[in-house]
Amino acid sequence: MKQLKKSVLFFIFLALIVIQGSSRDDYYDYYDYYAVYMNRDDLKKSISYKSGTEQEMKNPGKIYYKHPYLYVNEKYKGVHVFDNTDAKLEKKGFIVAPGCLDMAVKGDIIYLDNAVDLVSFNLKTLKETKRIENVFPEPVAPNGIVRYDYERPENFVVVEWVKRY
Repeated sequence: MKQLKKSVLFFIFLALIVIQGSSRDDYYDYYDYYAVYMNRDDLKKSISYKSGTEQEMKNPGKIYYKHPYLYVNEKYKGVHVFDNTDAKLEKKGFIVAPGCLDMAVKGDIIYLDNAVDLVSFNLKTLKETKRIENVFPEPVAPNGIVRYDYERPENFVVVEWVKRY
């Protein structure tokens, strides 16, 4: 009988540890990322091209190839442009596009998301050619949890999620 009581107490103790551990993980997952916001008017003016190699690749995403160029998404920041002529990869520049997670190229136009907007950017003139507003939902945190630290001001959109720790 004494052995049975010890076994029951052990399993209760073990269950409490498991329950405590899982609720703690949920708590930290919930607060893992915080949203970075941008004013809607600033977002509309944010697309630009920077030539050269000053933009470092820190968080690469999708890759797109259209001869002879290679386009590499820098998550939430924009698109790196590389010249791949003769298989010699040379950095040409960077298309600044806050909130960018995806892109596609057709002809001389690259289509990309600028947070919630769809933007077409001419690769010859290096200018934005068209913007369609509110096509996409706001980006969701990488852990899939939608949470905002405070009530955001009116006319602001999420352009990035940053890991807290």
